[in-house]
Parts: sequence; structure tokens; C-alpha cells
Amino acid sequence: MNERKIRVAVAGAGGRMGREVVKLVLSEPDFELAAAISPSSRGKDAGELVGLPACGIEVGHDLEESLSAVQADVLVDFTTPQLALRHAYIAIERRVRPVMGTTGFTPGHISDLDMLCRDAGIGGLIAPNFSIGAILMMKFAQEAAKYFPHLEIIEYHGDQKLDAPSGTAVKTAELVSQTRARMKQGNPNEHETIPGSRGGEYDGFRIHSVRLPGVFAQQEVVFGAFGQTLKIRHDSYDRAGYMPGVATAVRKVMETTGMVYGFEHMMD
Repeated sequence: MNERKIRVAVAGAGGRMGREVVKLVLSEPDFELAAAISPSSRGKDAGELVGLPACGIEVGHDLEESLSAVQADVLVDFTTPQLALRHAYIAIERRVRPVMGTTGFTPGHISDLDMLCRDAGIGGLIAPNFSIGAILMMKFAQEAAKYFPHLEIIEYHGDQKLDAPSGTAVKTAELVSQTRARMKQGNPNEHETIPGSRGGEYDGFRIHSVRLPGVFAQQEVVFGAFGQTLKIRHDSYDRAGYMPGVATAVRKVMETTGMVYGFEHMMD
């Protein structure tokens, strides 16, 4: 007897990441597409929307309406920071496990969502990055910070990205700060002749956000010490590179209770 498939709803299905998620769900043998939500693609067949044969799932325009009409196990959300928090609440209220690829959640939001997930007896995930390579980059940076406490983070994204710094940069900074004592870097008399030139400050080190057309997603953590530097860098070239991580998250969240922050906690 076959095990029941994991029924997945996709919010932001018409977006560039959302389309990749729809393709993933339709291609994985243990997944089943329960719903696809995208106001701009309302009424289209979800399979045809992503260049695949028709699958019989019509794209909806409202998450609450779609989740009320189907039985879903997991919601994968790649929308916007303005929508993501509301979507997470809607999903949890219906005992649908939220897997949020959208950034912009505050520590207070995460704590509240964790409590709601636990009350509902379900799991959830907020992941600034689903790339396994990016997770390794963050882990290596965290380890390096034990020995190289002077560092700066430079992250590069396309000019249409709304938040700065990126969720990956923020998560990297948080991990680094777990192993590096807070300290103020640079010359104490440093002065910016152009405000913002030194980037944003986090626990005494700097984060720089580059936004340019033609750029996809890269991050470099630069460590400096007397007579040497260490650079740890990860480059993403295609959204499909995130999909193995998304698939892992969908499966793992079925076995989790509470809201998890960071995909690294779901890597074996």
C-alpha cells in the first residue's frame, strides 16, 4: 500500500521562485499539488503556468480562500515581506505547516509563530536561504569567526530585491555573533565622508548590500588578520539550485513541532 503523498500549497506561484516550487511539487513522487495561489495568474492551470502539461489545479487569487477549499499539509511561500506574516498566520490557523522562503520576520514574529505552531501541534520553517551551499558558507563563516574576529559581509543581489541586507546576510551575522565576542572594528576615529559608505553595523562588524541588474545572488564573508585574509564565498546562478533544499524542508517539516528559524536545523 502506498503512503499518502504530502499535499503542498504554493503561495506566489506566478513568481520566479514560486514557479520553480510548482515544478518541484509536480515532479516529486511523494508530493501532490493541493493549491497554487497567484493573483496575477488567477484561473490558469498551474501545470501550464510553469510550462508543464495541465495538472487540473486552477491557480487561485487568495490564500485564505484556497486553503479553505482544499486539504493541504504544507504551504510553501515565496511572496513578499508584506504578505508573508499574514500568510503564516492563515496557514497555522488551518493546521497547514508553513515553509516560508520570504524574509522580513522579526524575532518577535518568529516567537509568536513558534507558539502558535506548538499550540496547533505542527511544525513550520522560516528559511532565509534554502541553498545547501549557502548553508555551508554560513556554517564555515561561523567556525572561522572563532579565529578571525575581524570580518565584513558583502552580499550581492539584483536591483529588484526589496530588503537590505538580505535574510542570508542577517542569518550569517547572527551565527557569527554566536561564536565571536562583540567588538568594535576599525579605527575609533573613522569618519564617513559619505553617510552609509561603511555599510550597516552588526555587533561591531559591517554588512554591505550590493543591488545591481544582472546579479542573481552571491555572498562573501571576508576575514582579516595580521598578514592574511580569508574569504568564504557562495554564488547562486539559478533558482533551481534552491529546490533540493525546499524538497527537504517540505518533508522534514512534517516531522517537526514548532517554528524553526534557519534551514540548517533541518539538514542531516
